[in-house]
Amino acid sequence: MEETIQAYINAYNAKDIPALLALLDDQIFFENISNSSGITQTTSKQAFEQLALQSADYVAERKQVVRFMVVSATAAAVEIDYSATLATDLPNGLKAGDTIRLRGVSIFEMKHKKFTRISDYS
Repeated sequence: MEETIQAYINAYNAKDIPALLALLDDQIFFENISNSSGITQTTSKQAFEQLALQSADYVAERKQVVRFMVVSATAAAVEIDYSATLATDLPNGLKAGDTIRLRGVSIFEMKHKKFTRISDYS
C-alpha cells in the first residue's frame, strides 16, 4: 500500500496522467473536499482522467509531500503538504505565478492492487 501511494504521489507531482490512471480501478470513486473550492467528485476512471488533465493544466508545477501515514492492508490515511505554482488565472482571483500552499489528508482504499477510492480533504 505504501509503495502504491508513493507511486501515485510521484505520478501526481510529475503530472504523469497515464501513470496515475494505471493505479486506479475502473470504478474509482474520487472526491476532493476543500474549504476554498467546495466538493468535486468522480465515479469512473474516465471521469478521473478528465479532471486530472484539467487540473494539471492549471499549474506550472505542483508537489505533494507525505507528512504522516497510517496504513492497513486495504486502506490508508495520509497527511500531505501541497504546494503549486499557478500557470493560469483562476476564477477565484488567484493569478498565474501565484503559489498555493495547503495541508490536507487523503484517504486511499484499495482492492486487487488498484485504488477504488481516493478522498482528499483540505
